[in-house]
Amino acid sequence: TILQPMSNKFSKEPSVHVGIMETKELRFTLFGQFRLQDSLVEGPQTATVAPDGSVVWNGDKYAEIIFEATTPECVFELEDVVIGVNFHWERKENQRFKGDLKLIGGKTVTAIDIVPVEDYLASVISSEMSATASLELLKAHAVISRSWLLAQLDKRGAKAAPSKMETDTERIVWYDRDNHDQFDVCADDHCQRYQGITRQTTPTVDQAVEATRGLVLTNKDGGLCDARFSKCCGGVFEEFENCWEPVHHHYLEVRRDSPAPNDYPDLTNEENARQWILSAPEAFCNTTDSVILGQVLNNYDQETNDFYRWTVEYSQNEIAELIKNRSGIDFGAILALEPVERGTSGRLIRMRIVGSKKTLVIGKELEIRRTLSTSHLFSSAFVVEAGEAGADGAPVSFTLRGAGWGHGVGLCQIGAAVMGAKGYPYTDILSHYFPGADLTTLY
Repeated sequence: TILQPMSNKFSKEPSVHVGIMETKELRFTLFGQFRLQDSLVEGPQTATVAPDGSVVWNGDKYAEIIFEATTPECVFELEDVVIGVNFHWERKENQRFKGDLKLIGGKTVTAIDIVPVEDYLASVISSEMSATASLELLKAHAVISRSWLLAQLDKRGAKAAPSKMETDTERIVWYDRDNHDQFDVCADDHCQRYQGITRQTTPTVDQAVEATRGLVLTNKDGGLCDARFSKCCGGVFEEFENCWEPVHHHYLEVRRDSPAPNDYPDLTNEENARQWILSAPEAFCNTTDSVILGQVLNNYDQETNDFYRWTVEYSQNEIAELIKNRSGIDFGAILALEPVERGTSGRLIRMRIVGSKKTLVIGKELEIRRTLSTSHLFSSAFVVEAGEAGADGAPVSFTLRGAGWGHGVGLCQIGAAVMGAKGYPYTDILSHYFPGADLTTLY
């Protein structure tokens, strides 16, 4: 059921301030005429940061600059934008954007794109997945991306919940979009992947955004849903509070990613989780269909082939050095990696690192993934197999066997792609991943 708009501050389409990059020297090109105060500017440009934090452009200093597009056809290009920050496929590329370009000073020059929400969404769903994805999948993604974004804008200015709890024996950290004070959202996977018009959009993308214009998911109290998504849940959904602040959302609950969503094992139980992860149960996201995967995975994402079930191996020296570098703590030789608490998808949300010098429980899921990889593990849904003991009594190796890609909360992009290929309408896809949520038109 699509509900009519309520009284809300989004009765008209808002604009969003997207932080694209930070650098000491920003090189960019304005294609078309952009207005800066009483002047029109175009062509190649350079901006730097002065010792006092000012932006230096064209020989003058500014606290901030806004280059305003004079026509919808105006485009600006930023050089050497980093994408996939801290992920295994991190790289730089030149990217083009519509909208106004805002530059802010400080320790670096921060480049911000000011763009209408619906234009932002056309880029997001082309950047998060392939623009050639099925119409129903793109419609579903447009709704959840819009819902997530407007929920963040709705919370703008609200005090963020504490995201770190640390004692001598435990370090619990979660990472959410609570650290952007100069713009609304960032352009990378920390928020939603946004790459302007760099990724090719198609008439199908435009159709999906237009067909769902202003449409969002709302909760039972009428508020905007904090709609989340990840690449692959691994077969069972994770709950919000196990990844971020300890708040339960009724529309982000444990389910199986299959036509029988209520037929799932209790993966908070260690033995159940082990059996689940070491097998490959039927699920929408358990697919090797290259055509379907191509709808979700852009070229750099396709560098990852094993995501439903995966294996990572470390020698003792590798894992000891890795954990030391990533955590900032010298554990000595790693004696054991012990599960302490699992979430509803089997993801570890608390894990004990036992070392010859130090023992510490860490969490939540992303902190575990960051600590055990030079970038990020695919997920924290894994079991550990220790190798034989060496001369010092410590295992000579560790093998991690895991499930899924990402946090597993909300929409599973690969599972949703399979549902779209099987003919499910976008409304059924949304009700599968966000049970109990309503569709509401805001503007």
